[in-house]
Amino acid sequence: MVKGRQGERVRLYVRGTILGYKRSKSNQYPNTSLLQVEGVNTKEEVAWYAGKRLAYIYKAKVKTNGSHYRCIWGKITRSHGNSGIVRAKFKSNLPPKSMGSRVRVFLYPSNI
Repeated sequence: MVKGRQGERVRLYVRGTILGYKRSKSNQYPNTSLLQVEGVNTKEEVAWYAGKRLAYIYKAKVKTNGSHYRCIWGKITRSHGNSGIVRAKFKSNLPPKSMGSRVRVFLYPSNI
C-alpha cells in the first residue's frame, strides 16, 4: 500500500474462473471460452456483465518488456445457459493450461 494511506485495499475487478471452451458433443470451439464469474448465478445477473473487459494473466519463462507476466485481453459477449455462466472472446485463443485458472473481470466499460 501507499505510505500514509489507511484502510483496506480496494479491488477494481471481480474474479472469474475459466471452465473450458464452448463445445458440442464432438467439437470444441476454442475462439469462445466459458467463464463462471463469482457471485453471478442467474441469466439476469449476467446481463450487467455483458461487454465488460477481462484479462487472463499468466507467468512465462522468458522476459518480454522487462516482465515475466503476460496478459491476454478479452470481452464478455453473452450468457450461456440459465445458471450464470458467460461466454467470452479473447484477442488470441486461450491456451489449454488456462482451464480452471482465474481471470479478472474489470468493471468497465460501465453502462450505468
